[in-house]
Amino acid sequence: MSNAEGTRIVAQSDGAGRADAEQIPDAERPPGVERPPGVERVPDTERAPAAETAGSGRSSAPERVVDAEKGGAEQIPERERTGARKIPGAGDTGARTAPGAEKAEAGQVTEAEKAPGGTPEPASADPADPADPTDPTDLTAQTAPMDAVVATAPAAQVVATAPVNPVVATAPVDLVDPAELELTRPRGLPGLFWKDLAQVDFGPRRFRLGPARERLETVSQSFLTGFNAVIAGETGRIDDIHEELRGFAYEGAGMACTTLDVLTITGGRRLRDLLSGQGMRYPHMIHMGAGWAYARLHMRPMWGIRSVHPLLRWLAFDGFGFHQGFFATDRTVGRQRSAGLMDRTRRAIFDQGLGRMLWFHECAGVDDVILRIAEFPPGRRADLWSGVGLAATYTGGASVAELERLSGAAAEDGFRAHLVQGSAFACASRLISGIVPEHTVAATPALCGVEIDEAGGWTDTALIALGHNAHSGDHYQVWRAGIRKAWARRNRDS
Repeated sequence: MSNAEGTRIVAQSDGAGRADAEQIPDAERPPGVERPPGVERVPDTERAPAAETAGSGRSSAPERVVDAEKGGAEQIPERERTGARKIPGAGDTGARTAPGAEKAEAGQVTEAEKAPGGTPEPASADPADPADPTDPTDLTAQTAPMDAVVATAPAAQVVATAPVNPVVATAPVDLVDPAELELTRPRGLPGLFWKDLAQVDFGPRRFRLGPARERLETVSQSFLTGFNAVIAGETGRIDDIHEELRGFAYEGAGMACTTLDVLTITGGRRLRDLLSGQGMRYPHMIHMGAGWAYARLHMRPMWGIRSVHPLLRWLAFDGFGFHQGFFATDRTVGRQRSAGLMDRTRRAIFDQGLGRMLWFHECAGVDDVILRIAEFPPGRRADLWSGVGLAATYTGGASVAELERLSGAAAEDGFRAHLVQGSAFACASRLISGIVPEHTVAATPALCGVEIDEAGGWTDTALIALGHNAHSGDHYQVWRAGIRKAWARRNRDS
């Protein structure tokens, strides 16, 4: 998602490799949760006063968002920032999409990658849980045929590459923070979907309060601003937001398009238009945003909408997991419950999204993130580490020294490869957009041991190995495992 995270956008030709939405298997219940021996929580002196997370006895506090866009680098014009180069047809190579998947069958995973404690046992749905959806049969029966995939340019794949040595391009004077973007709230029914930016204030959410709070709250505001821009019919205004924050705004736009598509039974027309048009450089973030929409509608991805991209569509479960952790924290983090009606593969991607949310929940506090992950059973930690690596690299908020400590803790837990996989995924996504912030450039060597271009290249190597017809959840998991193997080979050869 071989120039680094975000270096490539796949233009699939004439629907090759498309897959219809799959039915969701029966629910599975996660194993009993016990805190690993010897793991102690840090004093909660920095927690918000009312913050006790149910079931864990810990309080939650907001994160702080550092405005990374306000650096001293000069703005790089769009035409100079990225170039494009053609690569062979879809049968010869692939383009970046979203990493993050390990083969469901144990036989596909190398010994070095096996997590201590094994894979979690299937969990069953909790029928009494209000977050579990009702059957949306009326929507799935009326979906339109899938006639589009994430498009960028012509049928022959085009890769938009970032510079070899990416530099943060600070926004010019005409770009604004998300809270300063003035949008016109629509009247009537669309106005009911309007989001108040105060929803993401970490204090009321009982997240941990720390130095990164301002940064992380600004990121969250960007998400809601992108959502409101679509609802207001002013999607083009998203590009007025600071470049580094724009990906989060497109994630919110993906949520808005999916919400409207499901409610108006268009089969995903708005989402496909966003992916093939204005949001073509942010395919990973937009698919994650689609998962938010399903969570808000109490549905499971991808009910009501046909597949948008055969492999990236699985990222909707990542966004689904982030949403559940963010808005149902006591249940999802405190009691460590996952959503029902998901098989093992979907739950693994759900946990990757939950891991991303833990970076926000603990306000980018590395020590708190480490201790929080230790509270989960070993069978879920691998995917949580993957999500943490993705958020730490893409979003930022921690110093290089702290990230090196995070990497050491993941290695001690036996999941360093999963942390690297999430970080490489973030690198690829940033490179595709052509905007690579300084915190991403600095985080990659600390977490992956290589520069951003090489880490992002692992995602391409693993994707090419899958061929151009990869579309299933198993394919997605093999893709993630392939990134981990590429990292392991690099360490072995060095």
